Amino acid sequence: MPRINRRHALALMTGTALTSACATPGEGAAQSATSEAPDPAVFRHGVASGDPDASSVVIWTRITTLASEVDVTWSVYDDPEMESLVASGAAKATDETDYTLKVVVDALQPGQTYYYRFEAEGTRSRLGRTQTLPVGAVDQLGIALVSCSNYPFGFFNGYDAIARDPEIDFVLHTGDYIYEYGGPEGWGEETASVIGRPHDPPHEIITLADYRRRHAQYKSDSGSREMHAAHPLICCWDDHESANNPWTDGAQNHQPETEGSWAARRAASIQAYYEWMPIREPMPGRTRAQFWRSYIFGDLATLITLETRHTARGKQVDYAEWAPKLNTEEDYAAFRRDVLGDPDRHMISPTELEDISVALSESVAKGQPWRVIGNQIPMARMPVPDVIGLGVLPAPLETSLEAHKRLAWLGKHGLPFYTDTWDGYPVAREAFYDLCKANKASDLLVLTGDSHSFWANILHDKSGENMGIELGTAGITSPGDFVDSGFDAETAKALDQVFSDQLPEVTWTDNFHQGYVRVVLYPDSAKASYVAVSTVLSPIYNTRTIKAFDIQTDGENLVLRQA
Repeated sequence: MPRINRRHALALMTGTALTSACATPGEGAAQSATSEAPDPAVFRHGVASGDPDASSVVIWTRITTLASEVDVTWSVYDDPEMESLVASGAAKATDETDYTLKVVVDALQPGQTYYYRFEAEGTRSRLGRTQTLPVGAVDQLGIALVSCSNYPFGFFNGYDAIARDPEIDFVLHTGDYIYEYGGPEGWGEETASVIGRPHDPPHEIITLADYRRRHAQYKSDSGSREMHAAHPLICCWDDHESANNPWTDGAQNHQPETEGSWAARRAASIQAYYEWMPIREPMPGRTRAQFWRSYIFGDLATLITLETRHTARGKQVDYAEWAPKLNTEEDYAAFRRDVLGDPDRHMISPTELEDISVALSESVAKGQPWRVIGNQIPMARMPVPDVIGLGVLPAPLETSLEAHKRLAWLGKHGLPFYTDTWDGYPVAREAFYDLCKANKASDLLVLTGDSHSFWANILHDKSGENMGIELGTAGITSPGDFVDSGFDAETAKALDQVFSDQLPEVTWTDNFHQGYVRVVLYPDSAKASYVAVSTVLSPIYNTRTIKAFDIQTDGENLVLRQA
């Protein structure tokens, strides 16, 4: 992939800066996510690009105005000094799309860096940087894996760090780009009251106007604006872009009796997402909900992003519903077999599976070394270890902490940590693995969000066959489950360790940090670096790599080694 040369780096540090400070600070150096030159008021939500292919890319902005419609011009250059114009045009921003504007810029060259800006109401936006996908030989590809940016929990310092990371070419966002919660009881509001970041609107979002307003708030964060201006985005959604834990016919955090139709709420959330994100409209014959795509990076990799929420997912198993019914080992065995293992509970639609099959088979036929899956939710098997029997936690009678009691029960019976993840849909996971094996693609590199924790996992099918490596990212701000559940630091560390020690598919996990995973692919190897920010409670932060792994192939399987 094209790298930032010295001329470009200098441009980023001066008048045409894409970030507020040096684009390549040393790791550990104090940094600020507060821009020294904020975006002008007309472009207060910045600029963004994404959904690239080899000859085109989407560029995006939003106009803040009191006018009923606004004339907007856009320009694309192949140099940061804006001396070489590549493409330009004009469009109108209206209330029909909440004054957002997306342009698919085509007739571009593959594997090239471009620069773009907008102009409206006599004001120019900042300069954004983007890239097209490469063709032919590719010797290096840098991906930033991100997920779970909850505004009340803190500043998006991880985004800001990505904007400054010189090894990143593209950002892969695996969902929970926004959160739907609100009000004094909303998740994170206690922290928000301390750092001054309450959700807007101040209530749980339900209507189209609500979702638009929430997206606007998230893109007002300076770290978000820096990242979007610096790198093109490849993304998929998870649950909180609509509501917590949705399935095709509802969501855990949707109450029809007071919040109206789930179909209407989901449609509103999807419309706002398409307006506010730099993504293409669906191809003819597809709906907006069918949001899965594939990206080809020359001879190096194919990246496939999944949709697992709105087109096929069956309702999640609720432990609270079943726990009173389970009294004997036979009950638990039947629960695992007939409830968790119900073959009619799907994750991915037949149409999506067909598209995945085509993308995998083409990747294998081309001889690409990497097949990357952009995956919302953890794929690895995570049955909770016997935390009481192993002495990690005391007997649950000795505590009032509900999370303690829950882990004790799950660990006693070896039940999955989460039922909203692939663990809650084991038949669907095996069907996905079978499809991969049928296409000779049992060497997956799965990049995962959702859990607010760092993970390094080795995947296996039910027979024990190696299916690849899963790298999971912590939240940009959302806290890890053990910490958020109220466990003290020592206990949370012990829980991290017992998951790593006892679960065959878990090599390492970390609940304590926020940040992102830098994944750099080479033709014969890859490196995963887990980059943590020192704090999300202040825009002043530093970064450090808390863990790194090398990934290599032994001819058939991917091998994970600590770097």
